[in-house]
Amino acid sequence: MSETTSPGIAGVNHVALTVTDLDASVAWYQRLFGMVNVGKFPHFDKEESGYAVVLAEPRSGVVIALHTNTGNRGESFDEVRTGLDHLAFTVASSEELQAWAAWLDELGIEHTGVRHITDPSPISTLVLRDPDNIQLEFATTG
Repeated sequence: MSETTSPGIAGVNHVALTVTDLDASVAWYQRLFGMVNVGKFPHFDKEESGYAVVLAEPRSGVVIALHTNTGNRGESFDEVRTGLDHLAFTVASSEELQAWAAWLDELGIEHTGVRHITDPSPISTLVLRDPDNIQLEFATTG
């Protein structure tokens, strides 16, 4: 039997999240990350169902598309349902995690504080939730 290899990927292009209050979420993500509003994009082939506001973090190039959808019933996110569990961002060091903790404190955003885990492998994390209860995490192995 021959072994096959999939085509490569160069990275993640963007993350798309459906939110209950688009204006509030856009403001929250812009405040948290200093993101720039790239524009409004339709739901391709389903334009009548809503649209996305695309935000980009200018230093890293991370892009988050926040979607409004006519089918949204307004319930909060719950990671126990099928789909997204959480979104994690890499940071360079534990010192950078501490800087994020201080920034979140300054913004009045609740978080777990920096946690250091050694088993099953060493990682340090800082966890918070967005206005729709979507879990975001900052993580480092440094």
